[in-house]
Amino acid sequence: MSTLTSPITTASDIAVRELTHWINGAAVAGTSGRFGDVFHPASGRLASRVPLATDAEVDAAVQAAAAAFPAWAAQPPLRRARVLFRFREIFERRLDEVAALITNEHGKVNSDARGEATRGLEVVEFATGIPQLLKGEFTEQVGGGIDSWSMRQPLGVVAGITPFNFPAMVPMWMFPIALACGNTFVLKPSERDPSASLLLAEMLKEAGLPDGVFNVVHGDKSAVDAILQHKTIQAVSFVGSTPIAEYVYRTGTATGKRVQALGGAKNHMIVMPDADLDQAADALVGAAYGSAGERCMAISVAVAVGAKTADTLREKVASRIAKLNIGDGSNDLPGNAVDLGPLVTKTHLDRVTSYLDLGRTEGAELAIDGRETALPAGEGFFLGACLFDHVKPTMRIYREEIFGPVLGLVRVSNFETALQLINDHEFGNGTSLFTRDGDTARDFANRVQAGMVGINVPIPVPMAFHSFGGWKRSLFGDHAVYGPEGVRFYTRLKTITSRWPTGIRAGVDTSMPTLG
Repeated sequence: MSTLTSPITTASDIAVRELTHWINGAAVAGTSGRFGDVFHPASGRLASRVPLATDAEVDAAVQAAAAAFPAWAAQPPLRRARVLFRFREIFERRLDEVAALITNEHGKVNSDARGEATRGLEVVEFATGIPQLLKGEFTEQVGGGIDSWSMRQPLGVVAGITPFNFPAMVPMWMFPIALACGNTFVLKPSERDPSASLLLAEMLKEAGLPDGVFNVVHGDKSAVDAILQHKTIQAVSFVGSTPIAEYVYRTGTATGKRVQALGGAKNHMIVMPDADLDQAADALVGAAYGSAGERCMAISVAVAVGAKTADTLREKVASRIAKLNIGDGSNDLPGNAVDLGPLVTKTHLDRVTSYLDLGRTEGAELAIDGRETALPAGEGFFLGACLFDHVKPTMRIYREEIFGPVLGLVRVSNFETALQLINDHEFGNGTSLFTRDGDTARDFANRVQAGMVGINVPIPVPMAFHSFGGWKRSLFGDHAVYGPEGVRFYTRLKTITSRWPTGIRAGVDTSMPTLG
């Protein structure tokens, strides 16, 4: 186990590490003199310092990727897949290290970190099927002696800009498919929990990935702008907040890049009167408070249809909140489960708690204030599960993404009103309906304006062989991530129509060709 991944067990075990970039197959120290602080959220202590890249360091990573591209793109897809097969084996063997590293820097509990790593691994498994996924189409005799076929070819150097909430999984939504398609990759991870990206780079090198094919540069907005402006980078994938997603999309496309930019969310879960309310409450608590609510697919709004449904649901949710175990996620062990870890930084904790005061000012009832929960001692960034009732669509706590363990309960009288709430919201990432009625479920699935829909499933994140993406201001660009959409994003279509001299009989013809 490397010092990078050595688990932190207590605050006194923390030795402040200085992290590096990863360029052309090796760790490279930062030269900017600027650093970001990486914390151990459960103790509040400084754990690492991450270098913030200069434009020259971003350029060095891009140039390494550009130099590696021709040889990597020329590899048969099967050989590229074999590298990913080896990476998969290494990752699976070291999954405990990955999970511990995520918990140490992000704060999510160990079981959740393992789940994140596993979902990322599923995309790698999908990408190993690239020889089948890149098969084109062939048509013989589209005209007399003329054949036509298509192929998908890599773009070149592509980049990923990823958020703090899934430091392993979201990069793995991107680079396995990009690499499998023959591209080379530059990753700019979140500066809040950047170490997982370096561990991924180490594993890829061990798997036999050629130097320069995968690079990591850390940084802030300066590094993001350098990526968006770099003429060699052909495409950018982004996951983060909606304002930044829109900025990335508009800036990147203005410089001629292909961009997929996933933004924020305000995911609603409608609970119908006929639903199994115990099942709904279990699902709601898990989806709202798992990972301390720091998920773009978290349920942050429960829409209860009918006053009796709302009252019963509130009671059941409250009883489950009272049983949540809050603590250091690294202590999440069999027989000693931890349900809720800390938030990622003190700054983010302060932002989330500011919404609790705002909600009260707006007139919502703060039925459960997580600040009053028995929290672990020390300086960790902990907040207990919070529940607002009587939330109205005009309130900021309803309209804005809080990204913390805060659930709002909205009361409506009928299904049509509940559906309209979702369709009127600016975000359209994911949504869910709990009901026993098939007609209602089918109607909801057809008419709801969201990209990912769950029926009695609270977090409908598609499996790796489908694709992930929202609607409205939750996605900028024409392509969702991973799955078949990921393959299309990281390749461009070429169609060849051929005829050989023995089939050419006529002279010059200046009319539009018709090959029937």
